[in-house]
Amino acid sequence: MPDIPFFNYPAIYKRYEAEFDAIFKDVCSRGAYILQRDLEEFETDLAGFLDVKHALGVADGTNAMFIGLKAHDIGPGDEVIVASHTYIATAAAVHLVGATPVFADIGEDYMMSAADAAKRVTPKTKAIMPTQLNGRCCNMDDIQALADAHDLLVFEDSAQGLGARFKGQCAGTFGRFGTLSFYPAKLMGCFGDGGAVMTNDDEVAEKLKLWRDHGRNDNGEVVAWGTNSRLDNLQAAFLKFRLGTYEEDVARRRQIAGMYEAAFRGHDKLYPPQGPSDGDHFDVYQNYEMAAEDRDRLRAALADQGIRTIIQWGGTPVHWFDKLGYGRDKVTDLPKTDWFFDRCLMLPMHMALTDDDVNAVIDAVLGHYK
Repeated sequence: MPDIPFFNYPAIYKRYEAEFDAIFKDVCSRGAYILQRDLEEFETDLAGFLDVKHALGVADGTNAMFIGLKAHDIGPGDEVIVASHTYIATAAAVHLVGATPVFADIGEDYMMSAADAAKRVTPKTKAIMPTQLNGRCCNMDDIQALADAHDLLVFEDSAQGLGARFKGQCAGTFGRFGTLSFYPAKLMGCFGDGGAVMTNDDEVAEKLKLWRDHGRNDNGEVVAWGTNSRLDNLQAAFLKFRLGTYEEDVARRRQIAGMYEAAFRGHDKLYPPQGPSDGDHFDVYQNYEMAAEDRDRLRAALADQGIRTIIQWGGTPVHWFDKLGYGRDKVTDLPKTDWFFDRCLMLPMHMALTDDDVNAVIDAVLGHYK
């Protein structure tokens, strides 16, 4: 019987153990922990990889969105359209700056539907913030057209989208700002929390620098209100190394996704995500999230065979959180999101998977329906 974890955390370290140990010793021997050259070098490399002017390391993906919104004066009385098919952090960042998150439904690719978002625009709407989800980029032509039609700002929660592209442009570089997460299970995880915020606007970049470091300018003078949201230098050094191997990682993820795609596309009980060859999209497959009939019994059958799956975010889209004032019985105008969360699950997708592992997952899924 196979033993296939959903995600193999120890493998992150073991894969490059010698290199990570050397980085640790180098950074620690220099006493270089906060806002040092390793962070600056990583930010330069990341900006180059994404082809964006500014990439700033911050404490985590949630703070990245929070300070991005603050830098654009989003606050009380404002509405920001987000997808409900996202992590709570997306809506929380909007809420925590005093604005109101407004939820849009998903489309056939399980991403934010620009057509549905258009129905949510009111005189209070200031911005639209799509989530670049599971390693896929939204159709940003449609998102930008909506924003242009209503004079809205575009922001991006691209926590799961490092390297995903639409028409050759990287997720996180379309709007006034975009964000990344380096949580350990992300596409390029560190050994703790971490994030980044990107922008092509020089003025926005200066505001973000102030917000991440207590409002201090380059001379150490406090010139504005800010918070503490710095990516620590040790994690930046690890991430700089990992960025150097990232394209290899993406190629393998796309290979695994292609194996899943070939096996599941056209099955009458399975609804896989878009495949690796999908027109204007270049997906990097942070996760392999699909919908399946008989979902709960399928998961149990896979677990009996040593194959672990999860339901993203505990199976709860943001508009189902009763204790936050929402609830499935209260928010009833997101039918596609509701349908999806009754059926969604994520199959193993990580760099420790062998072809034999992937084939074992495929055989177990198809065998369940036989």
